[in-house]
Amino acid sequence: MSRFFIPPEQFDSPRPTVSGPDVRHITKVLRLGTGHTINLLDGAGRAAVAVIEHIGKDGIVCRITEHFSPGGEPPIDVFLVQGLAKGEKMEYVIQKSTELGVSGIMPLVSKRSVVRLDGEKKASRQSRWQRVALEASKQCRRARIPEVFPPREMGEVLRGIPPGALSILPWEGEKSLSLKDALPEEKPGRLYIFVGPEGGFEDSEVEEARGSGVVTVSLGPRILRTETAGPACLAIIMHRWGDM
Repeated sequence: MSRFFIPPEQFDSPRPTVSGPDVRHITKVLRLGTGHTINLLDGAGRAAVAVIEHIGKDGIVCRITEHFSPGGEPPIDVFLVQGLAKGEKMEYVIQKSTELGVSGIMPLVSKRSVVRLDGEKKASRQSRWQRVALEASKQCRRARIPEVFPPREMGEVLRGIPPGALSILPWEGEKSLSLKDALPEEKPGRLYIFVGPEGGFEDSEVEEARGSGVVTVSLGPRILRTETAGPACLAIIMHRWGDM
């Protein structure tokens, strides 16, 4: 059954409305009409079966008939703190991380970041990235859309990490502790992965992270690109505690 995300406030209504690009997809691509059944999700884990009651130019009004548990979410919350990367690399990271089960992506403004965003461009880019996460969630049939946070600096991210979370930072300067050995037996409440931009983190940034309890790890003898490191770590973590 076709699945469509709607805002939480619409999901709470007994007659929710599907709007935006999905209207054309439902009517022109899938050719669904009144009486057809679709699945609606709020992007935060809730799902319902709904019947199409009215098709308008700008919206499709549905009637919820039952709620159900959609599944598709891993049993651990992992947040990727990704150094701002050039071109389409950020979109690639967001797309693949969403497929692998990430809970949120935090774009990081680091000292070696080539990309610099002002206020207006920052909001526009964040909106675009959130759309990438939405489309990736649709494709891989997730019940939750990972939140793409506004770009922020290292200190702000570190201050926001809750107690009990495990934070790791892949770093080419780490020679003794591998990612595998850094993962404890017991699953942490949350896990943060810090990945640098092209050129990696500066030593001062690594020391700042270490001072806040972030554990530096090695990913082996090969240097991974910024768009490879995050998804690679996610896959290992989801194999360890998730559903892969």
